[in-house]
Amino acid sequence: MTQSKKYYQAYDERYRQVHEQSLQWSSQSPSPIVREILEKYHISKNDSILEIGCGEGRDAACLLQNGYSLLATDVSAEAISYCRKQYSEHADSFRILDCLTERLPEKYDYIYAIAVLHMLTEDSDRSRFYRFLHDHLKEKGIALICTMGNGTEEWQTDSSQAFELQKRIHQQSGKEIFIAATSCRKVSFETLKQETAAEFLTILESGLTSIPPDFPGIMYAVIKRAPVSSL
Repeated sequence: MTQSKKYYQAYDERYRQVHEQSLQWSSQSPSPIVREILEKYHISKNDSILEIGCGEGRDAACLLQNGYSLLATDVSAEAISYCRKQYSEHADSFRILDCLTERLPEKYDYIYAIAVLHMLTEDSDRSRFYRFLHDHLKEKGIALICTMGNGTEEWQTDSSQAFELQKRIHQQSGKEIFIAATSCRKVSFETLKQETAAEFLTILESGLTSIPPDFPGIMYAVIKRAPVSSL
């Protein structure tokens, strides 16, 4: 079953393995920076918002419950099924989407992807991710990317091992579980700048932030489409 899946779909297996034990993989605490950037760049409740990689829905739920217009997507069918059950009043706001191979008809004022980019280890996949952002941002739209790393280190896992089981301690319960290893690639801010520029995107700001308890330290970047004059 797993052989026909792309390495970055290993999280679908992880979610299934965790949910079968009546556990949730991530915490329910929303990412502070999602709301901070939304407010800093004056994204209103009338603006269109897209989440890439919503996982178990903590950020999407926070915005939806506060009246924002949002489409939350994930490549994982298990994650989307979980979100639709957990947040049944907003079930229609969750959708399965592989942003590397699919397109949406709309463009958005605000796109955010928390802990998604680092799962893409292949250069071609990272390029497709950025291309999706470029193609789905409105002219004055912004995108927020949060990706694992400290801004200087660069390394990556072997994507061929993404579906292999590894022993982990479940953070909330302390229970020992065996789950898919998934994939990870950390890049420096300089590499991130080069990657985005190659797909005609401009970084407005970048730095390190915290998304407790899941990511005590994580890189972030706010990007927009590059001006036509610089293309």
